[in-house]
Amino acid sequence: MGQWWERNIIEPGKLPLLLALTAFVLTFVITRIITRMIRAGKGPFGNVKAGELHIHHVVPGVILTVVGGFGAVAGGQHGFGSALAALVFGIGAGLVLDEFALILHLDDVYWSEAGRKSVEAVVLTAALVGLLLLGFLPFGVDDLNDDELQNRAGVALNVVVNFLFSLIALSKGKLRLAIFGVIVPVVALIGALRLARPGSPWARRFYRRRPRARAKSILRAYHHDRRWLGPRRVLQDWIGGKPDPTPPSLLP
Repeated sequence: MGQWWERNIIEPGKLPLLLALTAFVLTFVITRIITRMIRAGKGPFGNVKAGELHIHHVVPGVILTVVGGFGAVAGGQHGFGSALAALVFGIGAGLVLDEFALILHLDDVYWSEAGRKSVEAVVLTAALVGLLLLGFLPFGVDDLNDDELQNRAGVALNVVVNFLFSLIALSKGKLRLAIFGVIVPVVALIGALRLARPGSPWARRFYRRRPRARAKSILRAYHHDRRWLGPRRVLQDWIGGKPDPTPPSLLP
């Protein structure tokens, strides 16, 4: 275990990344526990206010993220300073992304249906950082052998092609596949080859005069959402808490 730790974490300089990821996940979990206790009226916690102004935890999160980010840039990959900066940055990022939906909508939607975006952002970020920690580098450059690494043109072509696959997946309305595809090339290829979601830029451009493709896209999206929407909502509710019911006046 000690040899594995030294070879895979310490020597590559990944300890700050591991500390930042750990702090990020723990901060999100602890923050959600506290906010759920506040929502239920339990425990000694309460909202932070300055007079009538509610201070959201994204505010200290931004401050900690800035401090930790600049500290990490100044501290390099090794030493106590870089480790401390990584912890500060991870805590700040956890606080910020826990209120990602608030930033996106510029409204306090924490316990609304729109607030689920915060949970999605946190899970997606943690997964991507975890892939980086495991050794997956963007565009799969780490998979190239020594001869290919010496061929700069080959590396550049690999990067460009995979980036194009990710863009195609994004244009097909497959955001998650596009993002993960930046890290894992096979995922980008899958997203680029699959049928576009209805309403996506790709579908509007290429399926406009292809009624069969358009109908197939709608049907596949319907079955996909029907299969996964329920389990995804259950997981989001378990992680972040169940949103408040939408008032009848706001229902479509």
